[in-house]
Amino acid sequence: MSVHARLRATVPAPMPSSQAGPPEITGLPGRRLLVQRSDDEIVAQPLDDAFVARAGGRVGFPAPWPRSRGTWEVAPDASLAVFAGVHAVRAVDPSGATRWEVRHGCWYGACREMHEAYDEYADRQNHRYPESGSVGFSADGRLVWAHVRGPLSEGELSPDTADEWLLIDAADGRVLARADAEAAAAGSIHLPHPTDPRQMGLSIGEGQDGAPLRWGRWDGRELTVDCLDGDLCLLGLSPSGDRLMTVSHDQDSLAVRDSRGAVVDALDWNAEAAIPRHPDAPAATDSDAAEDEDEAELDVCWDWAGGFLDETTLVASTAECDEEWGQGRHWLVDTTGRHGFVPIDYPSPVSSEPTALGGGVWSTLSETRDVLHVWGLHRREG
Repeated sequence: MSVHARLRATVPAPMPSSQAGPPEITGLPGRRLLVQRSDDEIVAQPLDDAFVARAGGRVGFPAPWPRSRGTWEVAPDASLAVFAGVHAVRAVDPSGATRWEVRHGCWYGACREMHEAYDEYADRQNHRYPESGSVGFSADGRLVWAHVRGPLSEGELSPDTADEWLLIDAADGRVLARADAEAAAAGSIHLPHPTDPRQMGLSIGEGQDGAPLRWGRWDGRELTVDCLDGDLCLLGLSPSGDRLMTVSHDQDSLAVRDSRGAVVDALDWNAEAAIPRHPDAPAATDSDAAEDEDEAELDVCWDWAGGFLDETTLVASTAECDEEWGQGRHWLVDTTGRHGFVPIDYPSPVSSEPTALGGGVWSTLSETRDVLHVWGLHRREG
């Protein structure tokens, strides 16, 4: 069996690729946004169910610092943008006014200053490429989860705390809870539980040192953080929020887990065992096996990309390891075991990894990085 991708929509970027980062489609079905960040602003455009821009819905958020100095997120209703910068987390409304700000330690590792403004370090050479945290809105938009470098302006959790995980009231910036993230990040991303605003996933990258994965729960008074075992990159959550899609830091293993980190129903796949060699790659020989095993690389590895199309179906890719031989491959993964791993055929070559959007669809970015293509499935036997 093979699976053919059917083009559902072509979504042009709101800004030229020469002036901004790549466009993204965020949000759940029924509340999708097309968002793009330049050095000067974030543009957010609500999309309908056919991924067509809603008339009169476009909103712009003036940016407090360049996009190379942090990460950002837009509220589900496009009423607020939150910027996770080098020295602070700042919420900005469409007028450009600062709704609130939470200052924290500097993300440039050797700096111990508590900066009050971006201008203090804007021209410092050693602050040009800082590490970074991230922010994420809860499903209802009322909470902001923020991964920051400690300490906060009012002090540390403990002398040994490097990174903190904060829960912030999106309306007024009150810090509702703090926890030790037990990491020293180079970067991170948040993935919200799709239905429960009190739960959030935090995937942390420590460069070559590892990839800690955290799961947060808020009961209205206390923030509880589970440290999931292993170095895992969190790629997506199922529509129910009960299942997580992860890829190991070494890119060997793709798995479906629960929020405690346990693999669900033995859904754990080694790349070399699950995926055939690229059709254009030379066949393995005995001499290949005789090479120094310490330097030998995997023929196949998972990309840190993909997600859930529905509760039991994943989209994954092996484009990174495939590029040496030819066209990168995307895979449909049936976790019920009926079909297993099936290559996805496109009507024309795609040049990016897949991004799952839920509702049975996913997107790819054009080679010029100025158009998103939204795909659905059309099955055929062959």
